[in-house]
Amino acid sequence: MAGRNRGRISAGKRRKNDKKNEYFFDYTLLFIVLFLVGFGLVMIYSSSSYMANLKQGNPAYYFWKQFGASVAGLVLMIVVSFYDYHRLRKWAAWGYFGSMILICLVKTPLGMELNGARRWIKVAGISVQPAEVAKLAVILALATLICGMGNNARNLKGMLFLVAIAAVPALMILLITNNMSSMLIVLGIMVVMIFVEDYDYRKYLLFAGLGVLIVVGIVMSALNSAGNGGGFRSQRIAAWLDPMSNSEGVAFQTIQALYAIGSGGIFGKGLGQSMQKLGFLPEAQNDMIFSIICEELGLFGAFAVIILFVMLIWRCMVIANNAPDLFGALLTVGVMGHLSIQVILNVAVVTNSIPNTGISLPFISYGGTSVLFLLGEMGIVLNVSRSIRLYDVG
Repeated sequence: MAGRNRGRISAGKRRKNDKKNEYFFDYTLLFIVLFLVGFGLVMIYSSSSYMANLKQGNPAYYFWKQFGASVAGLVLMIVVSFYDYHRLRKWAAWGYFGSMILICLVKTPLGMELNGARRWIKVAGISVQPAEVAKLAVILALATLICGMGNNARNLKGMLFLVAIAAVPALMILLITNNMSSMLIVLGIMVVMIFVEDYDYRKYLLFAGLGVLIVVGIVMSALNSAGNGGGFRSQRIAAWLDPMSNSEGVAFQTIQALYAIGSGGIFGKGLGQSMQKLGFLPEAQNDMIFSIICEELGLFGAFAVIILFVMLIWRCMVIANNAPDLFGALLTVGVMGHLSIQVILNVAVVTNSIPNTGISLPFISYGGTSVLFLLGEMGIVLNVSRSIRLYDVG
């Protein structure tokens, strides 16, 4: 009898030890990412087929280009999810300086101009947007530095050093590629990661106050400059405050996007039934694709997409909270910050809540470099999730 009981106890200990050796994998996050990528391909075809047929002679031109980038991104995501994320620390410096070199190449003959913006480089027929590389590079660099600096990252000198590390590529993006939206995303990633590492609210209230003053100063200066025939950014800010004053110029795209949102109603006109994509809304498959979602699928479809992004960010929070080490948590927080900031800015631009600035909707807008690196970032998050012991998940 005693031997039988000892056998039961030993079996119970083995089951307990086996459970402790089981690792977590976030299938919910994976399914959300796959759905968003698939949904994005559908919406890219729907929003671009008419103009693609006119310009390229193939209604599926943009669809197939995005499909190829998405497949490559999914392969990259799978590979990265099985690559020990701790090894990424040795690549942080290479990625950081490499991204800045790529940004500088935009001004060389390798640079490529598209729709009046010179933000890409093209090598062997493949175009890459260096700003997307810089976003991931900053996440890796900050996570590596914060872990290496320890408590020194929390004092003023350490914090200013981290700010400078992110500010250098951010300013290069602005000055060399003239891409303010990507600069804001890089700086936003920096703020989120430093806040998670040192959540002293007083410091951030001070920075927030200074940021508000700077923004107000920029807006006032831009309005004054716009009245005197200033640059395109000044005109965009003026058009944001009064879109109808420049309905045929800078505000044209914004007004057409608002028409699309308003005409969609609650349940939309139906998939593929948008009118604004028929030449009224320029480049509908790019930054303004959310307005086509609103027109074809209505507010119901728009809220469904937003809820999916909220779930995606929530899963990133769960993984960050349960990560086995600070490096994994910071990587996940950096990716989470990137996604959340980009989604908020895109929806805000489309709804004219902020001045128009070119920024894509993650996984959904057309853009091969964007979807490739976003899926690579999701591979890092899935990698961190695989390192979490199942019994530790909260």
